[in-house]
Amino acid sequence: MTPHRIALRRTSLLCRSLHPKHSSIRQFPRLIGTLRGREPPEGNEGNEREHGRRRGGAGRFLGGMLVALAASGGAVWLYSSLSKPEPKPREATIEYEKVRPQPESEEDNRDIISSQHLQVKKSWENPGVYAWGSNSGRVAAPDSTDNVVKTPRRIPYFDGQLLRDLKLDREFGAAVTEKGDLVQWGVAFSPANPMPALTLKGKDLAKISISQDRIIALSKSGTVYSLPVARADQTSGGKPNEGSWFSFWSSSSSPVSYRQLKPKNLQWNESITDITSGLEHALLLTSKGRVFSAASSTSDFPSKGQLGIPGLTWATRPKGPYDQPHEILALKGFKIAKIAAGDYHSLALDSDGRVFVFGDNSSGQLGFEVEREIPFIATPVPLPFNKIYSGTRLQPRITSVAGGGATSFFTVDATRVAGPREVVDGDTSAIRDLGRVTADVWACGSGIWGSLGTGRWTHVSLGPSKIKALSGLYEWNEDLRAVAPIRLAHLSAGSTHAAAVMDNWTEVSVSPNPNANSSAGVSPNETNYGADIVFWGGNEFYQLGTGKRNNVPVPMYIQPLDGGLGDAEKGRLGEEHRFQITPRTTVRLGEEGRGRRVSVQQRVECGRFVTAVYSGT
Repeated sequence: MTPHRIALRRTSLLCRSLHPKHSSIRQFPRLIGTLRGREPPEGNEGNEREHGRRRGGAGRFLGGMLVALAASGGAVWLYSSLSKPEPKPREATIEYEKVRPQPESEEDNRDIISSQHLQVKKSWENPGVYAWGSNSGRVAAPDSTDNVVKTPRRIPYFDGQLLRDLKLDREFGAAVTEKGDLVQWGVAFSPANPMPALTLKGKDLAKISISQDRIIALSKSGTVYSLPVARADQTSGGKPNEGSWFSFWSSSSSPVSYRQLKPKNLQWNESITDITSGLEHALLLTSKGRVFSAASSTSDFPSKGQLGIPGLTWATRPKGPYDQPHEILALKGFKIAKIAAGDYHSLALDSDGRVFVFGDNSSGQLGFEVEREIPFIATPVPLPFNKIYSGTRLQPRITSVAGGGATSFFTVDATRVAGPREVVDGDTSAIRDLGRVTADVWACGSGIWGSLGTGRWTHVSLGPSKIKALSGLYEWNEDLRAVAPIRLAHLSAGSTHAAAVMDNWTEVSVSPNPNANSSAGVSPNETNYGADIVFWGGNEFYQLGTGKRNNVPVPMYIQPLDGGLGDAEKGRLGEEHRFQITPRTTVRLGEEGRGRRVSVQQRVECGRFVTAVYSGT
């Protein structure tokens, strides 16, 4: 039997199984042989029957032919559909990189291929201050009545300026200009006119710190000034006489009320080199490694042990000014190198890598377990980091401290040492990673807003916890030609949030001047890039700069300060890029590097529900 007939037979069987025989189909041959309702005349019944048989036979023949034709057509269709080859899959098009605009110059090519290069370039061309977070005190945006600033926004007053320091509170801000003068703004400074204005001038200030209602300022010569935040108190308070260097007999009264904090018994050639403060107290560090503490607010006298002097209260204070500095005798004999303070606690780090803590411990911010019977510690005590690293074959050395709100942060260099069972007859050559340094970051205190960066939401701390996202990081160091740990270059802690600048490898040697590249022989594809910076903690006032309000318990990146406008101009609209902060370098400011030559870097400052990034000297 031929394949065609076999397919025809299978098709007819298939059609029978798929289409049951309805009564209308079975009656089809007979219906075409009828008269369609006509009654035959009398007397011709026999003839009509004979003609009906003939017509009925013809109808059956025609019906069979139609069924056969339909079956053969179905067989042909089924055969062609079964024998038709499957369509080939469509080839995938892999797009490795979006089409970029054609560059107009070598420098334009760098801007097109690298968001980081563009960020570094803009920080040199347009120095200034970006701020975001709470604006109830007109601090983040003095010219706006918005209650919050959700993403970084420039403060126009500081456009083109470099600053020596900047501090932020929810109700006021303060900054030191490149010339060493003090600028203040905010509702707490002047409810009627919260715009930035110069206040204390001619003191050559180098650094400032803030408390509830006063500003502590340190000059380059080592003089410490304390002045009220409110402009009304500055103009109405007592003003000291100031001598003129033109003539020793001429003097004038200062236009701003201030006080000097003068530690007693300073040694020859000893001066104040650093200051820090909480809401009610201040710490002063001398060039000899001694630490003094003083009251820094006129509202409340320190009462939680943050001064580091047991028994010192408002009632027991010695005669003299309420804010006179007192030496912390418990730290005498230790050369203190760094100091830090939270709202009501203090930290002191000595040159040997030991940290001393004192003050409020109600949230575990001193690194010890909270005890209701002992809510604070008035005498500085060492924090035993050796116990934390016990059994790890690592020798810890604390390299820096930071404090803010009810939190404390410590950076540690942990060096791999030989264990007792690893040394064979004094030989340590079998230990491959001996001497390897691991850089860790630890935090303690209140973490209910995610302020510790450990990924946990905790009311109190039982002890320091490692920030894993910032610990144990390594990279290839081009100078050392070896793998090196990534440490923190800076950590700024606010009241509920914090920011950390990584000390990773950076590149800022590519000049923005298009004429400089031809002589230096720099490739048009070689770009600048800054240091990584991460944020975490409370975000109730949008102080993290994400544009969202959710708290973040782990370090995270944010978008470039301009919100991606520069990337969009260079063909990167919709792409995700992270903010990188520009490290210190000497460069010419202005467009294409045509301005003055200075040493500049970007710095981050986390305050009370407000954050800022500014161009610093």
